[in-house]
Amino acid sequence: MTADGATAARNVVIFVRRLRAEGFSVSPQTTNHIVEALSVIGMDNVNDVRAACSAVVVTRQSQIERFNELFDEFFSGSFVVSLDTVVSHDVQRTDTGGPTRVGAVMADGTTEPDEPEEIFEVAGGSHSERLMDADFSELDDDDAAAVAEMLDSMTWNPSSVRSRRWRPSASGSVPDLRRTLRLVTGPQGDLMPLAFTERRRKQRPLIVLADISGSMERYSEMLLHFIHGAQHRFSGVESFVFATRLTRITRQLRRRNPTEAIISATKTVPDWSGGTRIGEAIGTYNRQWSRRVGGGGPIVLIISDGWDTGDPEYLALEMRRLERGSHRVIWLNPLAGRAGFTTEARGMAAALPHVDDLLAGGTARNLADLIELLQSTSTRGRSASAL
Repeated sequence: MTADGATAARNVVIFVRRLRAEGFSVSPQTTNHIVEALSVIGMDNVNDVRAACSAVVVTRQSQIERFNELFDEFFSGSFVVSLDTVVSHDVQRTDTGGPTRVGAVMADGTTEPDEPEEIFEVAGGSHSERLMDADFSELDDDDAAAVAEMLDSMTWNPSSVRSRRWRPSASGSVPDLRRTLRLVTGPQGDLMPLAFTERRRKQRPLIVLADISGSMERYSEMLLHFIHGAQHRFSGVESFVFATRLTRITRQLRRRNPTEAIISATKTVPDWSGGTRIGEAIGTYNRQWSRRVGGGGPIVLIISDGWDTGDPEYLALEMRRLERGSHRVIWLNPLAGRAGFTTEARGMAAALPHVDDLLAGGTARNLADLIELLQSTSTRGRSASAL
């Protein structure tokens, strides 16, 4: 890296720190995105530089005015430094030595001391990419609407498994004696051609049991958008929600418009944002619904943070029964992706021995990972994995 390149990179690092102090959602990766953008457009035109930085940093209309104020306040000099050599495919640190910064002056006329900060090469820096990793509980109304649209448009390609039923096949491995004997009476009877058969393929049923209690309130809407998408892409999905009791919402989510479907579902649920009794809800499913909708070895997806006010021994008993009647049990916990997460919550600890996969579910990327699991061959057998 040249001295000019190091100086320019240091300027960007300090500018990003200033944005962070003013409440913008930026990180060391933002520094790299800005440097990469400026290496492409150059720094000869201040309007181009402003537009490049704004494209990376600004995520809402309300931020534009404040961003422009900070940009004018910070970059008060002329832009003459080239960044051709700043971006590398390797992880780099900004050079803490070198000449004094050019054109980076704070509002009070002082300059910030140079501190090393890592710059990483990360592909993409769009608003959508950032929203993929945004926790659902931290979204404002505009971002929540954007994430909901992303969840509604996610691509599903559910995997299929062999059923117990058979179908005719031109190149199957098992002879079909009934069809073979029937062909003997036809014009090719002297040749006695063999007919073959193979097993039919079908999608495994998916049973969704989603927690909509008070502790899950910030996640419920986004997760219902996800469930709505699943129900319209799997051939056999049964959707239930629970707080203190279990409510089936499969019929309500059949509406094509996700907003109308979710509103219809919320009107059906009598205990929305109530307490949490996971054991009783799963027990209701086992007694009243498992024989009606749980045939064919279903995959059961439980969505909950594990906070439970019921008896943990009863929850463990019902989870054991649920496990016996299911092909695979997946537990999606919105808190599992956070630093310091443990499975010590009473409900989570009681259920965990009967769960095949414990996955994070607090961001759109977590749900995309779940989709990949559901449509992969890994859903065809039990091999417990937990965070």
